Amino acid sequence: MCGIAAILSTGGQENRPLISSMVKILDHRGPDERDIWLNRGVALGHARLSIVELSPSGAQPMSSRDGRWILVFNGEIYNHQFLRESLSGPWRGHSDTETLVEAIAAWGVEEALQRCLGMFAIAIWDIQEQCLWLARDRMGEKPLYYGIVSGQFCAASELKALLADGARPEIDRDSLALFLRHSCIPAPYTIWQGIHKLLPGHVLRVPLDGCKAPLSSRAYWSVDVCLGQSTLDIDDDAAVDMLDGLLRQAVAGQMVADVELGAFLSGGVDSSAIVALMQAQSSRPIRTFTIGFADRNFDESDHAAAVARHLGTDHTSMIVGPSDALASIPDLPCIWDEPFSDSSQIPMLLLSRLTRKHVAVALSGDAGDELFAGYNRYKLLNKMRRFQRCIPRLLRLGLARGITAVPPRFYDLLMSPMSGLRRAGDKLHKLAGVLGEPSIDSLYRNLISHWSDPGSVVINGREPRTILTNGRSEFVKDPLSRFQYLDQLSYLPDDILVKVDRAAMCASLETRVPFLDHRVVAFSWSLPERMKLRGGQGKWILRKVLDRYVPRHLIDRPKMGFGIPLDSWLRGPLRSWAESLLAEDRLHREGFFHPEPIRQKWTEHLSGRRNWQYHLWDVLMFQAWRERWH
Repeated sequence: MCGIAAILSTGGQENRPLISSMVKILDHRGPDERDIWLNRGVALGHARLSIVELSPSGAQPMSSRDGRWILVFNGEIYNHQFLRESLSGPWRGHSDTETLVEAIAAWGVEEALQRCLGMFAIAIWDIQEQCLWLARDRMGEKPLYYGIVSGQFCAASELKALLADGARPEIDRDSLALFLRHSCIPAPYTIWQGIHKLLPGHVLRVPLDGCKAPLSSRAYWSVDVCLGQSTLDIDDDAAVDMLDGLLRQAVAGQMVADVELGAFLSGGVDSSAIVALMQAQSSRPIRTFTIGFADRNFDESDHAAAVARHLGTDHTSMIVGPSDALASIPDLPCIWDEPFSDSSQIPMLLLSRLTRKHVAVALSGDAGDELFAGYNRYKLLNKMRRFQRCIPRLLRLGLARGITAVPPRFYDLLMSPMSGLRRAGDKLHKLAGVLGEPSIDSLYRNLISHWSDPGSVVINGREPRTILTNGRSEFVKDPLSRFQYLDQLSYLPDDILVKVDRAAMCASLETRVPFLDHRVVAFSWSLPERMKLRGGQGKWILRKVLDRYVPRHLIDRPKMGFGIPLDSWLRGPLRSWAESLLAEDRLHREGFFHPEPIRQKWTEHLSGRRNWQYHLWDVLMFQAWRERWH
């Protein structure tokens, strides 16, 4: 795991100071070694976190044996030993970087990537053709940004490295509007005008005069290819056997490292499945890590400890109080160097810092929900489909008005003690907002939105087209599949994987996600709906795999998520900080937001009439980011 940087300059200048500064900024991603390569207007830089092949034989930038290709690479190629069997030696060492550069030399960029199994962001200079190739892994685990900065084409693992010379492009107000809806900025957009994210599964070819020509990336792989396959026609037991085998294979491949390795363990289905498969293939106890909260409503550490005891892992747990979490908030704008407001970023950061004290690599259970229909919105979808068939839209709209006429606090008092459901009133009001939705796409968009009309909040901001609005999902006719499709192309890479990458790499910790092995992804798309959702419960097939390793009673409980008591913090220890960022005169003076809707939500939140924690956190994270970077 590393940080990479690249510069193309049509003026032919050496750019040593700038590429060195870019790499230094990425030092947290690769604290073990830094190096650069320069040649007549081309500069490549690398910050190395040594995981596989710790000797200088794994150092980057790395050239191919024939001298044509110069590579910098962030990630891991899990099948690189298999690829070596099809490539000629001799080999300098056993690094996957060397395998990758020789695979590109032998087969070309796109064919080599199609043969690779792994996570990666790549910049590789072709000396013969005088062009730079950028590439990103299939599902978007590893980030890569690019754009014209100060008259030069630049690319890097993080946005902050592109600003190494002090340049500050204009803030993109349209991207800001997207941010208020999604709590992140979907690819290919960024907060800065003229700077883009490379899409997952895409390559971009940039000639030496890349500052002059319009650039367009193309896909070498897409989830779309998985949707074209036939649905499996096998019995339940055979399907469970297949998934068990595929996950074992994926986990085994991702346990290869020359450094200490462990796993995140929350005690939920996804992380427990990964840890169980790790322990089943290990001769010694796997290191597992959990953080818990003093507030028991947000604490899963006891469940994680119970799973760890059953599996026999070497478990480390830490309970954090409000002061531990709150102390990390000033770091957030620098770690996520564009606005990002998934509040689970805080526990993810604390967990990463704990884990890095003991190991250099951690496997995680991320993506299980997206692949096997674990989110509550998937279950809600089926209920909504039945509801829409039975009740005309006008009656549904009337019911929605009736629900929202009752304050959320009343539902909390009535339902929460009986059901244990947190924020029951807010969730019912959210449900009321989707009762009248006429289509699957609008239903999905409503469910995942924070601010439902960002254009009314952001001054001169209009949302650009995204996967949610460009019609790309229309060919996916099955409603559940369409929800999963949209999640895998947007929410997963733009929110979940960004959260994990930045939190972990800030601590110089490599994370690996076995569920994102593209063979597992393809298999999940071959499953009929009944093997994902059954009996009102998601992840049916994954639960059946886990049953082979962990008793069901240790796992079965309501889905909690990775949350924090943000609503009470905003009324308590964060109140003065938030008030300073949300002050009406400040909002007017800075000129990005219309103050009225923000101040209304802030007043209602402080009074306890409504819980607007997520809407307010969006604005607060932008304000804190702007204070740091602009």
